[in-house]
Amino acid sequence: MLRMSLEQFEEVVARALDDLPEEIAAYIDNIAVVVEEEPSAEDFDEVGIDPDEDELFGIYQGMALPERGVTFGPELPDRIVIFRQPLLRTCRDRTELLREIQDTVVHEVGHYFGLDEEDLP
Repeated sequence: MLRMSLEQFEEVVARALDDLPEEIAAYIDNIAVVVEEEPSAEDFDEVGIDPDEDELFGIYQGMALPERGVTFGPELPDRIVIFRQPLLRTCRDRTELLREIQDTVVHEVGHYFGLDEEDLP
């Protein structure tokens, strides 16, 4: 299994956000991006994945932009959670890990913009 400290992992996630194209990043508002070690049973249920068969790298928790009405005003931010341990377990080397973190961040940001699984890489 690969190793990367939590601090280094969080830096890679932050860099992935910084690397988003400006025309996308400009529309991201009121969203917290956090790193957690493992997904919960509820996270797996939410996305319909069997934890015995698949890993979960990230999840978007909130209301996608296209679903929001004019009066929408959340008190708490939406969340993108990136799960550290599944990524470390799955990736074979550092290059693959860095790419997979970037892909996971982009994938979850896509959900924020209302894209479905079929529309995302």
